[in-house]
Amino acid sequence: MLRSLKYLALAAILVLGALVLWRQLDLEMDRPAPASAPVRVQLLPGEPLRAVLQHLQQQGALRHARLVEWYLRVHGQRPRVQAGTYEVAPHSSARAVLEQFVSGRVVLEQLTVVEGWSVAQLRNALDSHPALTHQLHGISDEELMRSLGHEGQPAEGQFFPDTYRFAAGTSDRRILELAYDRMQRELTQAWQERAPELPLSTAQQALIMASIVEKETGREDERAKVAAVFDNRLRRGMRLQSDPTVIYGLGARYDGDIHTRDLESDTPYNTYTRAGLPPTPIALPGLASLQATLHPAQTDALYFVATGNGDGSHQFSATLEQHDLAVRAYLHKLGVPGRVRAP
Repeated sequence: MLRSLKYLALAAILVLGALVLWRQLDLEMDRPAPASAPVRVQLLPGEPLRAVLQHLQQQGALRHARLVEWYLRVHGQRPRVQAGTYEVAPHSSARAVLEQFVSGRVVLEQLTVVEGWSVAQLRNALDSHPALTHQLHGISDEELMRSLGHEGQPAEGQFFPDTYRFAAGTSDRRILELAYDRMQRELTQAWQERAPELPLSTAQQALIMASIVEKETGREDERAKVAAVFDNRLRRGMRLQSDPTVIYGLGARYDGDIHTRDLESDTPYNTYTRAGLPPTPIALPGLASLQATLHPAQTDALYFVATGNGDGSHQFSATLEQHDLAVRAYLHKLGVPGRVRAP
C-alpha cells in the first residue's frame, strides 16, 4: 500500500512538473525578445528552422531558441515556414515570429516607376534593382513584348508609372506584367469615360497624346490646357510642333539642346516635319496626363511657351501675334535676343 502511494505521489509530481513545464513553455512563447531594433533574417528554401531560431537568438530577436524547439515538440507542431526575407519587429514574441514565418509576411522591396520615364529608363531601373530576379535583361524591346505575350505592340508608353512593392526574388517580368496590366486598365477606363468629340480615334492614340502632354509640362494645372492646344491644332490640320517628340526621335543624337537642324531633320517622331501624332508614345504617361488628354480644357489656345518664371509655367495664346509677344517676353527674361520657332 505504501509503495502504491509512493508511485502515485511520484506520478503526481511528474504530472505537476509536466504541467509546470508546459505552462512555462507556453509563457516563454509570449515573452518579448530583448532586441530593441528590427532584425532582418533570410529563410532559404529547405533551411532547418533550428538554424534560423539560433540566428534570431544571437541577434536578440528571440530569448531561447531551444525552448521554442521544445514547445514545438511538446505540442507536436512542425510549422511550415515560407522562404524569404523577414524583418522581425522589436520585442516580438517567439509566437509572433513563428506566425510571421508561417504566413509569409516577408519584407517588401519597392521600385518606383516615374511618370515621364522612357521604357529604356524603366528597364535600366529594373536591371539595377538588386532584389529582383533578372529574366529579361539584355533582350530588345521587341523581344520583351513578345515574351510578355504582346508581340507587335510597341513597348514605349505601355507600362503604368507607380510604386510597385514586391518580395525579394520577384522577377523583372512580373513587375512589367503588373505595370502593363495596370496601364491597360487605366487607359481602358479613361477612354470609356472620355469627353465627346475628341480628335482621337483610339485609346492608343490617346496614350500617345498623353505621353506628349506628360513630357510638355509637369504642372497639374496646365496638363488639360496643353492637351487642348494639341487637340485644337489637330482639328485645324496644324502640325503639333512638340519639342519632346523631336527629342525622342533624335535618340542618342540629342545633346541637351534643340537646334534648328534638329527641327528640320525628319524622323517619324518629328512633329515639325510630319502631321498628326507620332507612331508610338514617347514616354510613360501618368494617370493625370491620361485624364487631361481625355478631358481637355475648354480653350481656343493654339500656342504655348514657357514663361521663364522658374516655376515651370507656360503662357497660352490663341493667335500667332499673341504667341510672338509671349516668346519675346520669355527670351527677354533669359537675356536672349531674337525669337525662337515654337509650337
